[in-house]
Amino acid sequence: MKSPNSSSSSAARSIMSETNFSSKYPSDDDEIDGDPEAWAAFTDVFGQVQSVLNRNRQLIHEVNENHQSKIRGNMVENVALIQEINENMSKVVSLYSNLSGNISERFPRRSGEGKSS
Repeated sequence: MKSPNSSSSSAARSIMSETNFSSKYPSDDDEIDGDPEAWAAFTDVFGQVQSVLNRNRQLIHEVNENHQSKIRGNMVENVALIQEINENMSKVVSLYSNLSGNISERFPRRSGEGKSS
């Protein structure tokens, strides 16, 4: 079984390679692979996101069981469970937003890029 960090690191490498930064910045070919601090940050964020998503999977399973039971107390409990799911999704959005900001800082737009003529 893979550790969460190894799968997160693989996910980070996959995302980075899919975005093809090296073709955009030919002088930075080795910068992504050669920056352990950047990979550690990506791995950390993806690990946190995966942990939150795993928790939501458990919560959703519990909500479904409670709903199927049709027991009043279980249905009332679902309110709190669904609130936690919503809070967790806000955490995921925040983590990805911060990651996006970090990527933007690490790979700033160079003059002339993204402008249409």
